[in-house]
Amino acid sequence: MSVEPAARRPLVVVCAPDHRDELARPLRRYVEEYDVRWTSGAAETEALLRGLGPDDDVALLVTEADLPDADLLYAVHSWRRLVPRARRVVVAHLTRFRERADALRHGMASGKYDAYLLMPRGPRDEEFHAALTELLSDWGSHNPSPDAPAVVVVSPVLDALTVALRDFCFQMGMQAAVLDLDSEVGAALVAAWTGADGSREAAYPLVKTLAHEPMLITSVEQLAATIYGAPEQVDLDDVVDLVVVGAGPAGLAAAVYGSSEGLRTVVLESGAVGGQAGTSSMIRNYLGFPRGISGMRLAQRARNQAIRFGTRFFTGWPVRELRPAAVAGDPHEVVTGGGTLRARAVVVASGVSYRRLGVPAIEERVGLGVHYGAAVSAAHECAGQDVFVVGGGNSAGQAAVHLARYARSVTLLVRRRGIEETMSDYLVRELRYTSNVSVRPCAEVVDGGGAERLQWLDIRDLETGEVSRHQTGGLFLLLGADPHGDWLPEQVALDGRGFVLTGRDVPQEAWVDGRPPAALATTLPGVFAAGDTRAGSMKRVAAASGEGASVVPLVHAYLAP
Repeated sequence: MSVEPAARRPLVVVCAPDHRDELARPLRRYVEEYDVRWTSGAAETEALLRGLGPDDDVALLVTEADLPDADLLYAVHSWRRLVPRARRVVVAHLTRFRERADALRHGMASGKYDAYLLMPRGPRDEEFHAALTELLSDWGSHNPSPDAPAVVVVSPVLDALTVALRDFCFQMGMQAAVLDLDSEVGAALVAAWTGADGSREAAYPLVKTLAHEPMLITSVEQLAATIYGAPEQVDLDDVVDLVVVGAGPAGLAAAVYGSSEGLRTVVLESGAVGGQAGTSSMIRNYLGFPRGISGMRLAQRARNQAIRFGTRFFTGWPVRELRPAAVAGDPHEVVTGGGTLRARAVVVASGVSYRRLGVPAIEERVGLGVHYGAAVSAAHECAGQDVFVVGGGNSAGQAAVHLARYARSVTLLVRRRGIEETMSDYLVRELRYTSNVSVRPCAEVVDGGGAERLQWLDIRDLETGEVSRHQTGGLFLLLGADPHGDWLPEQVALDGRGFVLTGRDVPQEAWVDGRPPAALATTLPGVFAAGDTRAGSMKRVAAASGEGASVVPLVHAYLAP
């Protein structure tokens, strides 16, 4: 399935004042699918970028580490302003790589460029190409008009449901194209559609997947069931070793380690795989990914890894209830919309959701310029507009950096006096470096409005009480965490905010023989908790992954005779 091809091939711009021959040979493999342009200095590169037309899209900028006519960091900063979506790579010749490394490597931490690489020294330098293709893939995943989408959504308006379907596809690693009725492909899909009652009068949004004819989709759950299987396909007669509720980093790690160690493992996820972490545009401090990795890619790699070991995933199905075993040692029952699964052990990794703002005018426009979470797929809608991000944590910082590639300006609103206490240092530095991002402390959103979509916000200064109005093209809310624990039975102890208590945090009256449960065990035998839903967790991707891995030995110990 394809959509109308782009008017031009994406550009790869290479600034090579001294080693063009060494770079021309390895970059030859990109010539067929990219428009590779060559320059010999900073001024020539800037002139090329300024002369680009509206249909020209730069995917990648590659520059030598030494420029004859400008400081490298100043030049890269100038180019970034002209083509903010382009990924940026600095390469150094072997004779200069070590000499320049100390001065340049820190630039990646502050987001000045995406990679510092050794120039290829011979044919088939696949380490070099792996870095480039990784960056090109990341660039392509954020392309609002993919050349070969897995899902096509046809809708005359970009309403809340259409946006939700697009976001779900993005988080599941499927490129989705949203087309209007005037497009060639959109018109053809509308013409081919026939309703269940035989009617030819189209309703929207119409969705076409690789394996299905155009269909009317009324919810994200329906799309998930269409692609990944309907609820009635749950095996109701089997007793599995482990059911993991939630497919965020903790749940995915539990699935990988559980299934790889021989446990029959099923994962239930009400939304898209990855949870909150799956919406992060770029995680730069996760172990083993020196160039960073998007939350979506991290989640999909983990999902594929778990599937390889035998884990079964059911996506788009909320868990409604956990029924404890009537007799110790019998399986627990996990009730879903498609039936009941019986599991010898359960890991609660249902994560958290962003806290609601609670302003009626804002809540009415969710999906219409208002987004809870980073909503990475909505970034291109903010092109040339002033947008606001609310939150002081890493997720808010990552969202602001990503939106800055598209928006005219990004304002980060925080209730505190600053972001240094709540955000990782590398993100604080990257925000400072990003010229179109500003931080407004001691501020909160109190109202908003617009004809249909969000068009303006009222923001209160918490120190003076003054309220000011601002025109905006988007509001992204990352306000903290509320757990998903309403489906848990009373036998599972929760704290006052609804987070699951484990280990020594469990009330002492629930201890057995004066001993608390194991570190990640709850007050219900055979039920464990990991990740953000657990009281006292660190609320970091790496910490959640670690807990997901650590819970599996406890499950083994519980299941042992």
